Amino acid sequence: MISPTTVIVLAAGLGRRFAGGSVLAATLRNAIASGLPVAVVTTSDLAPLAQQQLPARDVIVVPALGVGRGIGDSIAAGVSARADASGWLLLPADMPRVSATAMTLVANALSTHAVAYAQYRGLRGHPVGFSAELYSELVALSGDEGARRLVARYPAQAVELDDAGVLVDIDPVQDLAALRAVKGGTAASESSPTRG
Repeated sequence: MISPTTVIVLAAGLGRRFAGGSVLAATLRNAIASGLPVAVVTTSDLAPLAQQQLPARDVIVVPALGVGRGIGDSIAAGVSARADASGWLLLPADMPRVSATAMTLVANALSTHAVAYAQYRGLRGHPVGFSAELYSELVALSGDEGARRLVARYPAQAVELDDAGVLVDIDPVQDLAALRAVKGGTAASESSPTRG
């Protein structure tokens, strides 16, 4: 039986990027609010935090990224663990401003497109979604390249949203403090835009 599109939250980077877990927790809350199935790819250090919001079966523990391991390895682990999904939304854990609505709309675009991504004012953001037809290529990813090659190779559908949150990633702890300072406003000017 084929499952709905699954949100794969990628959280296997250095734990300090997630500001003690509060950024990861916020990202997971938004993913769960989408109503889509959610799995998180993380390290043993952050797994207990993820298990506060998700069942243990939805927490995929991998070695921390570093020598010989990159974002491609995390994507492959998440997709292969949810091989029965009709597609996958890749969402970096350091993007707590991506709304449940953005995830749902990108997931809906996968019903007619192999690749879809959130976009704000012409700028590509997250999540980036892939349909099941790209399964074999996604599970073969490794290293630091991630899925950019696939986005470039296949026709990708932009899902234009009036939501700057699809561009905002929180890398250093200072960005988290700036985000908290604006409380509910768009923090795009205080945070670096996503590099993906």
